[in-house]
Amino acid sequence: MSSIVSVQQNLLGQMEQAKSLAQGPMIQPAAVFDQSVGGGIGAAFEQAMRAVDTQQHVASKAMADVDSGKSDNLAGAMIESQKASVAFSALLQVRNKLTTAFDDVMRMPL
Repeated sequence: MSSIVSVQQNLLGQMEQAKSLAQGPMIQPAAVFDQSVGGGIGAAFEQAMRAVDTQQHVASKAMADVDSGKSDNLAGAMIESQKASVAFSALLQVRNKLTTAFDDVMRMPL
């Protein structure tokens, strides 16, 4: 009987955690690049790389905290990990498109 009570308490705790996550800040739109900073596309791409790197570090720290027992927020750590993975995949796709565009420009006849 006590195992049923502990399972119910565990589920109640998870529901409270999900409720607190749902009441938190909504998904933020992607950062707009500062147009006043010089450097053009290179600076914009470097800024995007740094943002993805920061997300990777945040996800890594969240997973390490769960692994070491400092945090019991497994769902939050997994969400951070997925956000970092999606950001990295998107950055890779942008890099591939830029490389293809550069190759196309280089192949243009003069």
